[in-house]
Amino acid sequence: MYRITQLARQFGLSRSTLLYYDQIGLLSPSGRSEAGYRIYSPGDRERLGAVSSLRRAGLSIEEIRSIMATSPDAEQAVLQRRLRAIGEEIEALQAQQRLLATMLKVQSGGELPGRVDKETWVEMLRCAGMDDQAMEQWHAEFERRAPQAHYAFLLSLGINEQEAQLIRHRSAMRSGKGDARR
Repeated sequence: MYRITQLARQFGLSRSTLLYYDQIGLLSPSGRSEAGYRIYSPGDRERLGAVSSLRRAGLSIEEIRSIMATSPDAEQAVLQRRLRAIGEEIEALQAQQRLLATMLKVQSGGELPGRVDKETWVEMLRCAGMDDQAMEQWHAEFERRAPQAHYAFLLSLGINEQEAQLIRHRSAMRSGKGDARR
């Protein structure tokens, strides 16, 4: 049997963390000593070990509570969701890393990669925080200020003639310029 401070120390947690886990029903002590101290059993220790492992894996308290309250199949589903979410976070961070590396390379006098295609360009804009509406505004402003350069830029991304003209037309309509010409 373990007292609250002993158990907390074993997992590198604070006493208040165990009190919080008790308050939210995640880990309740098996009993109380004659002096009124919380007493945890070896089973409670195992449960805290599982909770600690899941927290280190990045799961939220709600996800952990869900896992602890359900079957092993539900646990697997929650873990798979978290694994997918981490994978998506990693992909987003890698895209941001590539964008920053490109920006630094340009700032230091280096060149952009030999060719930036449409997908890479859109990814860089998204990593910079632009949503679809912001990208449309960017195109509209480019078309308004330098229509020929905008057209050349679109073709440089490997966009075909028809799609480039469609983007220019939408951009011109958005900027209030009217019909986009080559």
